[in-house]
Amino acid sequence: MKTRTLLFQLLTAAVLFSSCSGGSNENTSGDENVSISFSGAFALYPLAQKWAQEYNKTHPNVRFNIQAGGAGKGLTDCLAGTVDVGMFSREISDAEKAKGVWWVSLCKDAVIPTISATNPYLDSIKTRGLKKDEFKSIFIDQRPGTWDSLLNIKNGSKLKLAVYTRADAAGAADSWAAFFGKKQENLKGIGVSGDPGVAEAVKKDKGGIGYNNTLFVYDNTTGKKNPGIEVAPIDVNGNGKIDADENVYADLNTFLDAVNTGKFPAPPARELYFLTKGKSSNKAILEFFKWVLTDGQTMVKEAGYVPLPADVVAAQLKKLE
Repeated sequence: MKTRTLLFQLLTAAVLFSSCSGGSNENTSGDENVSISFSGAFALYPLAQKWAQEYNKTHPNVRFNIQAGGAGKGLTDCLAGTVDVGMFSREISDAEKAKGVWWVSLCKDAVIPTISATNPYLDSIKTRGLKKDEFKSIFIDQRPGTWDSLLNIKNGSKLKLAVYTRADAAGAADSWAAFFGKKQENLKGIGVSGDPGVAEAVKKDKGGIGYNNTLFVYDNTTGKKNPGIEVAPIDVNGNGKIDADENVYADLNTFLDAVNTGKFPAPPARELYFLTKGKSSNKAILEFFKWVLTDGQTMVKEAGYVPLPADVVAAQLKKLE
């Protein structure tokens, strides 16, 4: 899946907004040309682009520079002051809060276990699913070594179970590891950078298994799964089969409804965030955040995400006052 970067040149070098470096610029967005820079989570990147494009229709003076590179990069860039806003896709730790991270919640999505559509045991995997303990064994203990052993298939092809994980600091990796009580550093497997990299590796390896953010599994336009990728369904109740209320992966709308209602577990479902280093005093940033939590919320579902409940949105708006 191609990742496009929305990048505009700064129109004036005299105006610089940098909340993450602790700037105190009180300029309103008004008619002056201003720039807001973002980096971070692949999960949030498509929605951030959509919001920026829509916001520019009524605020053409605001220039957005949005770069995906993983949640860890977004956090690092934000704290270092190299960008104004970090895009983040996992729970914020106490240690990160102690460093001065300030955040607003934006929406929800999920991390989904993925396999190749060419896996010869695909039908069996879809029928039985994988239990939490089986995922833990695969991604933490690197056992078993073959799909045949995992599925208890006799006289099969002895298909090697090839595990792919994120090589970069990623919210997706931490959210997936949190599903079975671990952290990204505990995950084992072949390290691949970025969501697109993991998706491509899994597609090309019939014995591959990995994990991806929602919009790297489903096409937001058609709602269907992206060609070449399939879901390894989670056997939530651990009864050895995928029951009707666990069979939530047919299309994007069905899956998002499962995230919203809690049928799909959290984690690996999670909230997504914008971060700044301390609450920004940059009015252009705060005005954009307020728009995201009001007008921008109408675009969340159509963009392939789950909107926040009204009380959560209200709490986020309160933080902007």
